[in-house]
Amino acid sequence: MSKTKSAISKKVGLPPGALIHVGKKKTEKVKISVIDYDATEFSENEYETIEECFSFREKNSVTWINIDGLHDTSLIAKIGKEFNLHPLLMEDILNTRHRPKLEEFDDCLFLTLKMLGVAADGNSIVSEQVSFVLGEGWVISFQEEEGDVFHTLRQRLRENKGLTRKRGADYLLYRLIDTVVDNYFLVTEHIGEENERIEEKVLSAADTKTLQQIQRQKKLLISFRRSIGPLREAVGALQKESVSLIQESTIRYLRDVYEHIIQVNDSIDSQREMIANIMDLYLSGVSNRMNQVMQVLTIISTIFIPLTFLAGIYGMNFDNIPELHWKYGYFGVWGVMFVVLIAMLFYFRKKKWL
Repeated sequence: MSKTKSAISKKVGLPPGALIHVGKKKTEKVKISVIDYDATEFSENEYETIEECFSFREKNSVTWINIDGLHDTSLIAKIGKEFNLHPLLMEDILNTRHRPKLEEFDDCLFLTLKMLGVAADGNSIVSEQVSFVLGEGWVISFQEEEGDVFHTLRQRLRENKGLTRKRGADYLLYRLIDTVVDNYFLVTEHIGEENERIEEKVLSAADTKTLQQIQRQKKLLISFRRSIGPLREAVGALQKESVSLIQESTIRYLRDVYEHIIQVNDSIDSQREMIANIMDLYLSGVSNRMNQVMQVLTIISTIFIPLTFLAGIYGMNFDNIPELHWKYGYFGVWGVMFVVLIAMLFYFRKKKWL
């Protein structure tokens, strides 16, 4: 039984909100980092314990607390107690198999989505669940492991570029979502390039390995599509004016993210159509090669039919065969067979069967 199934089975019979980590343990040590800023001041630090971060709640600045590693359920429980998070919210944070969704609670917003990226070797796609909790003046992000797509955003915060340092925590949440969604475009480009390489292989010399690559791409696109569909609904819900923690000035930016998600979704649909066409092309190529083989075998069989006929006649055990005792009978039969062979090859060539 896998670790994931084992973790899920542990939750059976437990009350709602039970803190059980569902997923792989991707890091040995939990990393806690905090970025605190306003229009004029900025600080960035790493902490050993989560209690050291709680003092930032008393400040009037915007605080971004990032947690790398979800296996420490006691740490998640401490965060939930300090920030008054709902038990079901914390349960969703620990469940890395969750579909993207948005939930609004009394004094916070919860959003979970998939963070996708191209692996360092450039040959595969890596997926990680990331969850955001938005409160009044703070954002907490929960990641499965260290390393993400937010390095550019962190650098812009350090250098005070753009509007982020001048806006509230809701704008920071928008920038985090926007960064994740923008990275989807890199993933779709990678998938498109991989599809083109597979198509070239299919057109040149497809084999069983190529078929496996096609199936892998199909599964990847299905998984990608499964992540994008619910996220579009979640970001669409963020644009509603009834969401108290999102300011009206931020809603227009969220509309832009929503449009980007639609573009990614359209791109995924295009890639799915492309991989389906590649599969049809592969099957057509296999069928054509089989037809060519059958054509060659049929021609060979057809050529040997009259030759077998001649050999069968002179192979009969009769004494009164006129050519049987002819001095040049053996060479004559070979000559007739050769003439028949050349005549048939000439006929097949004329009919363009060869």
